[in-house]
Amino acid sequence: MPQRILIVDDVRELVAGLAAYFQQAGFETLAAYDGRTALELFRRERPDLVILDVMMPELDGLEVCRRIRRESAVPIIMLTARIDEADTLIGLELGADEYVPKPFRAREVVARARALLRRVAGDLAPVGVLRGAGVTLDAARRSVEAQGRPVELTPTEFALLAALMRNPGRPLSRSQLLDAAQGDTFEGYERTVDAHIKNLRRKVEVDPAAPKLILTVFGVGYKFVEG
Repeated sequence: MPQRILIVDDVRELVAGLAAYFQQAGFETLAAYDGRTALELFRRERPDLVILDVMMPELDGLEVCRRIRRESAVPIIMLTARIDEADTLIGLELGADEYVPKPFRAREVVARARALLRRVAGDLAPVGVLRGAGVTLDAARRSVEAQGRPVELTPTEFALLAALMRNPGRPLSRSQLLDAAQGDTFEGYERTVDAHIKNLRRKVEVDPAAPKLILTVFGVGYKFVEG
């Protein structure tokens, strides 16, 4: 059964162009042109991935992202015409997996979507089960437990946690973590890692303000606690 992509943008020509590329690549597509319709479609159709513009009528893309994240870890790619780094980080902190600045090439968006969906399917996941400091990551089941409770992670968060847990006690640079989480399809800046780590800490740490599992290594990046 073809995977379904929900494309949300108030520019109908852009949606039609992206939809054509995704359909040519073998996907089914759903379209929405404002935030409220996007949420209704998402809840009714449960697509496999959401492509979401930031600036939209009714509800903007950031609010739509926030509401989707309350109920699902579906992969989300944000589209933005904003070039300010802080604006982009807001979307990532709300739970988006990636962002694509406008203007963009449709083929690039399709490539990023494929890569995200592969990670969800586990193609790039580590083999077996990783355990440490009260956290269990099961690659085959795509599941995580922290201190005995199930945790739902986005594909990027899952990949980051897996990379850190594979290397307990070893500092990984932001560049290494970007590569582990998003591969060579991603062209971003290293501060995006900070936004994803912030979200990850909220989910796996007992006290995210005083992390004991995912530690900052100043001047380098992050490491998972050893032992």
